Amino acid sequence: MQVFIDSIKGLWEKSFFTNGSILDLIMLVISLLLIYLAVAKKYEPLLLLPIAAGMLLTNIPGANMFNPEFFADEKVNFSLVLSEGGFLDILYIGVKLQIFPLLVFFGVGCITDFGPLIANPSSFLLGAAAQAGIFLTFIGAYALGFPFNEAASIAIIGSSDGPTTIWLTSKLAPEMLGGIAIAAYSYMALIPVIQPPIMRALTTRKERAVRMDRLRPVSRKEKIFFPIIVTVLVGFIVPDALGLVGMLMLGNLFKESGVVERLVKTSQNELMNIIIIMLGMSVGATAKAESFLNAKTLMIVGLGLSAFVLSTASGILFGKLMYIIGGKKTNPLIGSAGVSALPMAARVVQKVGQETDPGNHLLMHAMGPTVSAIIGSTVVAGIMFGLFG
Repeated sequence: MQVFIDSIKGLWEKSFFTNGSILDLIMLVISLLLIYLAVAKKYEPLLLLPIAAGMLLTNIPGANMFNPEFFADEKVNFSLVLSEGGFLDILYIGVKLQIFPLLVFFGVGCITDFGPLIANPSSFLLGAAAQAGIFLTFIGAYALGFPFNEAASIAIIGSSDGPTTIWLTSKLAPEMLGGIAIAAYSYMALIPVIQPPIMRALTTRKERAVRMDRLRPVSRKEKIFFPIIVTVLVGFIVPDALGLVGMLMLGNLFKESGVVERLVKTSQNELMNIIIIMLGMSVGATAKAESFLNAKTLMIVGLGLSAFVLSTASGILFGKLMYIIGGKKTNPLIGSAGVSALPMAARVVQKVGQETDPGNHLLMHAMGPTVSAIIGSTVVAGIMFGLFG
């Protein structure tokens, strides 16, 4: 009888009712809110739902799913993690070693068409101009007291590139990964809400009505040489960015080569889906109450929004400059697609453009700045890592 009583007592001592706190309860409510947004509102569900699941699991005390202290030191004792860590600790190794973000980029390369960028190289300038939001937010975050590494991690939210944001933050400020990732993916999901008012405010009806010339056809040879050339150039100039850019371009080379269709289909579907599940849950695991519920997280959310708004605005303003210099042949709206949210940002350009002229087709023109922004944001991340890592 005493053994039974001791067993019940042991179970009670391990339960949430004994070990839980009001902060843990708040985090569980936040995770349920994210699940609601992913399921009911369909806000970036492919990543927001796994992130919310990881957050839910990590904030139940006593479950031993994730132990951030295992990863606190620069040199991680992986033997300890594998022998004593929980399920999410083991998954997080893929983030710590940069395996998951790079494999996601390989999959992104397999589904990306760089044809619009090759057909209109000037759109690369729009993608580059939109990265100004990252640098402006970096300056603002540093002015508010964040050290260089944390300011860089916050600023990269302006790229609207989830894997790049996770890659840089896990290197520079891993303790902030949960808050930054949730902010980044939340704003990506809200692109159709955030961007249109900015686009209308910064452009005139006449500018939004500009019809751009049809893009020229791009040959298969051009599409094959493009990822090779970009990989070599980035590797020579910004070697710290070669991991992300190289995997992106390698995936694209596989796609455009036309000789490894089985590998491409696997990368686009099964591999991509598996990695997204593990990446999302690993990132969600870092959002523990003690590191998430503080004033710093609120500042991250605010600065992340400013980064996104500034990136959108800088792209549009540069589009207006191209409109003036180029004889009014460029629709400034496509500059807002200079954030890396593929293909949502381009679809928003199409929608806003057709509000002014239902017969205007800007989708493919907007894809150029969007895919160029993927390259641009990874290069910026590489530069920041080289400076502050």
